Amino acid sequence: MKFLGKFFLTLLLLLLFILVVIYVLLQTQWGAGWFSRWVSDKTEWHLSLSKIEHNFSSPSHVILDDFSFGHDGQPAVLVAKRVDLGLALVQFSDPLHFSSIELRDGEVNLANLTPTSALPIQAQRLQLNNMRIDSPNSALPLFARQVNGGILPWKPTASDMLGRDARFQMSAGSMTLNKVPGENVLIQGSVSQGRMVFNNVGADLARGSMTGNGERDAQGNWKINQLRLNDIRLQTASSLKEFLRNADAVPSIAITRLDVTDARLQGPDWAVTDLDLTLRNLNWQGNDWQSNDGSLALNASNFINGGLELNDPIVNLDFSPQGIALTQFSSRWVNGVIRAEGDWSRADKRLTLKTLAVAGLEYTLPQDWRDRWQAPLPDWLDSVLVTRFTSNRNLIIDINPAFPFQLTSLDGSGENLLLARQHQWGIWSGKLSLNAAESTFNRTDLRHPSITLSADPQQIQVTELSAFSDKGLLEGHATVGQQPDRPLALQLTGRAVPVNVLQNWGWPALPLTGDSNLQLQLNAALKAGQPLRPTTNGSLSVTTDSQQLQQTLQAGQVR
Repeated sequence: MKFLGKFFLTLLLLLLFILVVIYVLLQTQWGAGWFSRWVSDKTEWHLSLSKIEHNFSSPSHVILDDFSFGHDGQPAVLVAKRVDLGLALVQFSDPLHFSSIELRDGEVNLANLTPTSALPIQAQRLQLNNMRIDSPNSALPLFARQVNGGILPWKPTASDMLGRDARFQMSAGSMTLNKVPGENVLIQGSVSQGRMVFNNVGADLARGSMTGNGERDAQGNWKINQLRLNDIRLQTASSLKEFLRNADAVPSIAITRLDVTDARLQGPDWAVTDLDLTLRNLNWQGNDWQSNDGSLALNASNFINGGLELNDPIVNLDFSPQGIALTQFSSRWVNGVIRAEGDWSRADKRLTLKTLAVAGLEYTLPQDWRDRWQAPLPDWLDSVLVTRFTSNRNLIIDINPAFPFQLTSLDGSGENLLLARQHQWGIWSGKLSLNAAESTFNRTDLRHPSITLSADPQQIQVTELSAFSDKGLLEGHATVGQQPDRPLALQLTGRAVPVNVLQNWGWPALPLTGDSNLQLQLNAALKAGQPLRPTTNGSLSVTTDSQQLQQTLQAGQVR
């Protein structure tokens, strides 16, 4: 019996000695190298570390120095200057599931994982200290530097650093999340079966700051509870249309509140300065929106889009299931002021401007304004109705060399003007009266020109048309049909007007001089896309003090 007791005691001491030797050797450089080679040879992963440390003051923790871990044949996924592994009883059933893992001064690069593999290690808590993260294949692609924070629990997948169910909090010196770069970033939130909740987000963004909270579901739909952007200074290579189209990249966005303060945005042919904006309760999906009680309040110092420049624009909109109420629009434009209010109806896609006022404009029409007038309107805008229109002291210029004109101090008024119908510009109904102090039509000067017209679905009737030319007066009336051929019938009378007052407007020069009385009757077709002259027929009677002349026009030629 004594022999058996001594034998088992000796065996126990020998085992303890072997364990002590192994414990000591593993903490040497040789032991760390042997353990690295053993893991690399026995598994499909490669491991490299320079030292294993253990201290009885923290018996449940193992320290690994110069740690590198990755899949065979691939660059390392985990690299850290120092790794602290927290051990627990769960190691007996799941050796690679740790109580805690702390990574310091290194990188987590999930781009180096094969598509079908995931990191075999997990932890109840992952602590990051000065780490770099690269997770390009996650639901929200993530790249970050100088990351500090934690994930509880940490169960990464092949494509996602956070895993499927976790709470997280991290800060980063710089971070690009879903292609949006920021600095000094703080993020707090959770993920559950693909649904990501951001309880708090803060960052320095585009030389400004961003704060907010929201969530994203597994299908990619966003709900923004609150987002505030301050002092943003953003430059982009995208056009304004492309920039706004970024919202179409996600299935839907539900915005509870969005605030933008003192922002400056600039693209290749557009810019907005000193933008203040508040948007409430709006859902955007595809090319459409929904809202039960939404609103938009916007103002800026300048807005530029191509040749359009608005100064001090103010826009207030209210959204509802029925459409949009434009409660206020005002802006300084081309040295004048424009104001409007009205609504847009979703049912018939009609924009109704209850009031439209322009004053003091000095506007030069674009070269292609006729093409724009004939181009169809977008799908969302079927018709435009102006209930009340006023114009005061405006200057309108057309520099088209074929037929330039200018109207100085243009005043006017209109009511119930249907300016677009079935996606096509026109004057489809309503009444309009315009007059100017002076004008020039293709190098012919006129004083006090005026026109009064009324329109219905069949025709536009010009009931009054007059202007002073030199010492005389031109008066007339006309009708223009609303049919596609746009038939025109014009009668014009001149008293004591220059003989060749019509020459610059297309009528051949007359072999007369001095002042005259004239009568013109003209019929033509103003059909879009076709020349006017071949459709023109009419007659001209001219009487001077000593002579009288009559001419007939057929197919644009004098007979």
